[in-house]
Amino acid sequence: MKRNMKQWISEYLSAPVKKAMPILSFPGMQMIGVTVDELVRSGELQAKCMKAIADRFDAGVSFSLMDLSVEAEAFGSQVQYSKDDVPTVHEALVHDEDEAAALKVPQVGAGRTGECVKGIHKACELITDRPVLAGIIGPYSLAGRLLDMTEIMILCYEDPEMVEIVLEKATEFLIDYAKAFKEAGANGVAMAEPAAGLLSPNLIDEFSLPYVQKIRDAVEDENFLVMYHNCGNIEPLLDNVKKIDAAAYSFGNAIDIEKALKVIPSDRMVIGNIDPAGILRNSDPETIRSETQKLMERCCKYPNFVIASGCDIPPMTPLENIEAFFDTVSEFYKA
Repeated sequence: MKRNMKQWISEYLSAPVKKAMPILSFPGMQMIGVTVDELVRSGELQAKCMKAIADRFDAGVSFSLMDLSVEAEAFGSQVQYSKDDVPTVHEALVHDEDEAAALKVPQVGAGRTGECVKGIHKACELITDRPVLAGIIGPYSLAGRLLDMTEIMILCYEDPEMVEIVLEKATEFLIDYAKAFKEAGANGVAMAEPAAGLLSPNLIDEFSLPYVQKIRDAVEDENFLVMYHNCGNIEPLLDNVKKIDAAAYSFGNAIDIEKALKVIPSDRMVIGNIDPAGILRNSDPETIRSETQKLMERCCKYPNFVIASGCDIPPMTPLENIEAFFDTVSEFYKA
């Protein structure tokens, strides 16, 4: 369903009651009776999973799967699959400058990207009461998977030209991928760039932000939002991240999100940051209620704050834990 997303954000931030926006999709596998392995390979199942979540939980948006192996696999990386856990990239694909130069930019449809686009197209038909955001990886985080996450940190100093070659190709593909989601009907993308949280201020300005901006410039308009997600420890980088000038940011539990709220302009949405693994997945409803209540009491005084998970909620998170989170948000606004 087409929406003016700039207007949607403005209205959302001015509303006295704000629906929670957890990055919630994978736990829907429990509701439709499939494994993670089956889910990540099928666009049809991904749409059913998102619809099951939307029917059960009154969230502000519908997020697609945050699977950060999809794009690297499209380039040719080896991926490890599991019945209960999100897929992971197995090893580096690019080892030297010759391989970087020879790296081919895949077409959208390579690997599982075609199924992901198909899933968003179907989800947009099924879910019309809230925006639907597809998931893509960020450019530096994709380059890190292609080069190896430790190796790219060294290469930023020792062979920056090689890193830039891979970044340019990663960015070219991500622009095409985001455009495919846009054509499929998505209201935007949530771009996950967590690896950039490991960079220094100078390095994030050189190796992440310009490429993020290039993707935004290519795809964002009033009807299509690019939400910037970073679940790394970006407290030292908040002034850098602010320069992205995104309409919406998603931050993880590695930071004190109130510090981000003091830096990010008040007309920009900031969502986060309940720990998805330590709290939502591995604690109990009582702890979830307490942690959610405390965060809302501290941060809801900022009109641009929206309570959410700090990152993707793990597949096997108990549904009663997720219910406790939503119940607490509802109770907070009724108080």
